[in-house]
Amino acid sequence: MMKSKKTLKIMPKEYKNIILTGMMGSGKSTVGKELANLLGYSFVDLDEIIEKKYDKISNIFTKKGEPYFRELETKEIKELIGKEKIVLSTGGGIILKEKNIEILKQLGKVYFLSAQSETIYQRIKNQQHRPLLNTDNPKKSIEEILSKRLEKYEKSGEKIITDNKCAKEIAGEIYEKFMR
Repeated sequence: MMKSKKTLKIMPKEYKNIILTGMMGSGKSTVGKELANLLGYSFVDLDEIIEKKYDKISNIFTKKGEPYFRELETKEIKELIGKEKIVLSTGGGIILKEKNIEILKQLGKVYFLSAQSETIYQRIKNQQHRPLLNTDNPKKSIEEILSKRLEKYEKSGEKIITDNKCAKEIAGEIYEKFMR
């Protein structure tokens, strides 16, 4: 008897995919690539998908606003339902919509990459393409965004602390947890 992927309740050992959530700069893309390599999975970056199909994220934010961008995220993660053996790096704000968290959990095992605001700042301070950091005080912006999102991140998946760890260490930690 076949069950729909959308309603199938699966146990951790049966997950087909890994999904990474967390703030910008938490390591989702870098760790995701390492992890995909370890598992022999394909790496999928949601932001890259959106940029290829629509426009640069900064342009989307400027021209159509954040709510429109969040709708694109929802649309694109729905497109991934049924895919297997992928490591998905999500955008930092994907957890803002409860519906997205539900979809991500249908896609696979979700891990929340957690980092302190100072760690995040040090990792991304020279990146000009971060629309939510185009402020006079990026450190304060990071702290505010993190405090608003933290509860949703923690509900999204299993927490993995990324401070003071390299991508290989983090990927190895997730790999061990995933393979149990």
